[in-house]
Amino acid sequence: MSIAKSKGPVKRGQLARLAGCNIETVRYYENIGLMLEPARTSSGHRIYAHKDQTRLKFILRSRELGFSLNDIRSLLGIEDCEPSCEQVYALTQRHLGKLRTKITDLQKLETTLANMAKNCADGQTPNCPVIDALTTQ
Repeated sequence: MSIAKSKGPVKRGQLARLAGCNIETVRYYENIGLMLEPARTSSGHRIYAHKDQTRLKFILRSRELGFSLNDIRSLLGIEDCEPSCEQVYALTQRHLGKLRTKITDLQKLETTLANMAKNCADGQTPNCPVIDALTTQ
């Protein structure tokens, strides 16, 4: 994912378009405190500086990589203070371990479903082996 860059401050709708996300996504990240309160124009419109655009890019990319909102809070230093490289490494290693477990589970699931499908006669039998397998396991 790449975020287009603006030369100056932008409104929320433009920020969302630049980031390739929904305006509701920006609003949600503001409501839960991942995005900082933006500056406002004299007429009350929110305006987002380059640092806000960079922060949104960080959040969106972190979510793409499967980091939880709490992990992102830690990475951004919202809960305590800016994390050290060692802390970021530990968090990343924990996340990597969870991903590897999920991959292993998905591979087992794929094997199970492939075996079930292999026993299927493409609808040519009165009893469905897939349904039978789901019922008995």
